[in-house]
Amino acid sequence: MPFTGVSVITDEGARAPRSSSPTTSSNTSSGYHLLIVEGYSRTKISTPTGECIRSRPFMVGGYLWCIQCYPNGDSSENADFISLYLVIRRDTLERSKYLKDDTFALRCDIVVVGDAINSMDTATASPSIKVPPSDMQQHFSDLLLAEEGTDVTFKVGSETIAAHRCVLAARSAVFKAELFGTMKEGTATTSVIQVDDMDAQIFRAMLGFIYSDWPPEIEEEEGADVMWQHLLIAADRYDLRRLRLMCEEKLSEYVDVSTATTILTLAEQHNCRGLKETCLEFLNSPANLQKVMATGGLDSLAACCPSVLKDLIAKLAKLKQ
Repeated sequence: MPFTGVSVITDEGARAPRSSSPTTSSNTSSGYHLLIVEGYSRTKISTPTGECIRSRPFMVGGYLWCIQCYPNGDSSENADFISLYLVIRRDTLERSKYLKDDTFALRCDIVVVGDAINSMDTATASPSIKVPPSDMQQHFSDLLLAEEGTDVTFKVGSETIAAHRCVLAARSAVFKAELFGTMKEGTATTSVIQVDDMDAQIFRAMLGFIYSDWPPEIEEEEGADVMWQHLLIAADRYDLRRLRLMCEEKLSEYVDVSTATTILTLAEQHNCRGLKETCLEFLNSPANLQKVMATGGLDSLAACCPSVLKDLIAKLAKLKQ
């Protein structure tokens, strides 16, 4: 059965699907989607009865689907249940092996049968009309690569990079203020803007996201985590919140003994709550904490972000209770 994507729910809401690749055929179409709920306890507390959390939309059989999950039931009569219209008692889930590290995952399998589709009103769903997927993002990316109609130039290190003012302003409030907020009549549109404290490769990667709404492909090799750290800094600098969350999610995969305190410092400095929590959870392990202390990691953390040590101590105190 084809995989249509995964939606990750936290107490801050749904993140973007990590992948989406539905397939269809003339008679039947099938696919499955994963809904992962992280921080189940907080989600249960913050979501009242009758309110649901939702997956991202995904397509199977030419239709958009969405998984709705009611952590405290869809009505007062079902307040002791998790409602998915595949009902399970909440205490059954909480006692089961499927709730692990306060996280559980739901897999939704969907099969759309061709006869059922054909029985619908064909005037509204003609099989001879095939609407292609949107390629708007590709057009914008091509526009950036071709540098057609560019009207602003950035000087980043030793490189000059051309872009389009309207696109940047539409995507970033910081760019909007910088490019249009103080413009006066007669200002040259070919002026060069100096960008300090940023590598040209990172700036180009950020522009790629601005035009395509998708993060860059960074090869999994030594130093890849550093690239994601610099990209997070750039995203925060230009108020690209979606890109910043993508960087947080990616950096959470790199948290280990050698990187935990560095990434934790970065998370604290740029107010990345989810990434900070990931690092603190890693350091909650006595074995991990001892290894980090042996490398002097906590010394650098105390020098840069002493307030984070208080958060770590508070977590360790809860661990001992």
